Amino acid sequence: MSLTRRRIVVVASPPVSMFNLAIPEMIFDKVEVDGGPGYETVICAPDPGPVATTGGLDIHVRQGLEAVAGADTVIIAGAGIRQRFDTRTVDAVRRAAADGKRIASICSGAFLLAEAGLLDGRTATTYWQMAGEFGARYPAVDLQDDVLYVQDEQILTASGYAAGIDLCLHLVRSDYGAAVANTVARLALVAPVRPGGQAQFTETPLPPERGVSFTDTRAWTMRHLDEPLTLTDLARHAGVSVRTLSRRFRAETGVSPLQWLLHQRIERARELLETTALPMDAIARSSGLGTADSLRTHLLRKTGLTPSAYRASFSRIATVS
Repeated sequence: MSLTRRRIVVVASPPVSMFNLAIPEMIFDKVEVDGGPGYETVICAPDPGPVATTGGLDIHVRQGLEAVAGADTVIIAGAGIRQRFDTRTVDAVRRAAADGKRIASICSGAFLLAEAGLLDGRTATTYWQMAGEFGARYPAVDLQDDVLYVQDEQILTASGYAAGIDLCLHLVRSDYGAAVANTVARLALVAPVRPGGQAQFTETPLPPERGVSFTDTRAWTMRHLDEPLTLTDLARHAGVSVRTLSRRFRAETGVSPLQWLLHQRIERARELLETTALPMDAIARSSGLGTADSLRTHLLRKTGLTPSAYRASFSRIATVS
């Protein structure tokens, strides 16, 4: 693993959301790889100095858009005024994409990427309350308004608020693997990496039936991933019917119980590939994926890499067998 820090440049287009601006620093500054920081996070603005925020305060940004040229990843933390884009920012982001840099946006930042033409013909997302406006202005974009984040080659977009955390954790996982990303999630006191296809928002029926929450059942499931769990097993632990489990689990998490379970199994397999020298059959059994062939199928579908290739890319131990 290279000791070279990856450079994240966050563009603050006024008025910028302080929350969106804080997310990259909160996540990336917690990444430690081989005893050193994995990232350098830099904030820039079209005009260095005081930058207005949506909360009515000004923040002081030291660097201008020239910082974008030295980035590995450029993140647009909101588009500022969506009806009047700063052409310097649009041009800087367009040049960065042409140079092959990874480009990401949080919330309304997708508007700026679309204005730069970077989303034409691509799949993207933005905050669901802005989806109608976005779709009307940028019909060439395949807008997914019901997911947390989307990656289309080197372009990534996240929906609103906390989905920016999910996006940044996804970037960490892509760069350094699941074990590092999950460590950062624990340090930041946020949920482990969530799949991008999870719904942006869920509607929970009120009042909740018997106050059912499946937090304990999810924790129990994580301790038993190596077992052949079924919907009936999860429902029995939760003390509800399978039908109630399925309905309320999706309302609580945004995904079905089996989708969530498969995601956790794949994450467990990724961590074992990164942190152990276990053979593939043992990893498949320990993660509940059954066989090495099943592990290969699911990992290839999820990451585009075979288990051997994934281990070669992300192993956190000196040697593997």
